[in-house]
Amino acid sequence: MNNETSHHKWEQNIIIIMNLDGWNLKWTGGEFENYDAKGKTPKGYDCVIEFKLRHTYYSTKILEKYKYDKLMKENCMRFYYVFDIKGNYLYFLDTLYLPEPVIINCKKTEKFSNDELIDKTCYMLLESQASIINKY
Repeated sequence: MNNETSHHKWEQNIIIIMNLDGWNLKWTGGEFENYDAKGKTPKGYDCVIEFKLRHTYYSTKILEKYKYDKLMKENCMRFYYVFDIKGNYLYFLDTLYLPEPVIINCKKTEKFSNDELIDKTCYMLLESQASIINKY
């Protein structure tokens, strides 16, 4: 199983778990959407979720400004879900206070084995800003 397939399986399994907790989500990650899941919150509101899997722990969570801007154009509730080796964090973007953006040099994309480095404008989110936090 390649990295992209493994990542997609991870997203689909997180959706299964969230659906057991009252969400009603469908995976969209196989399409070229600006989010990985779309559906309903446990209270029945329309929503989209962008997932981020990190194999390394960072005390701040990186949210690309480009992705944030795309998500905020959706006419529904918007969430950002980060999973790393120390926990998972669900950010409710609609009411999230954003720090000043910073420029970081990172891979253009994790897909297609592309190691090209570019500057990206990002927000560095604190763990405490997450609406739901599960630490291991």
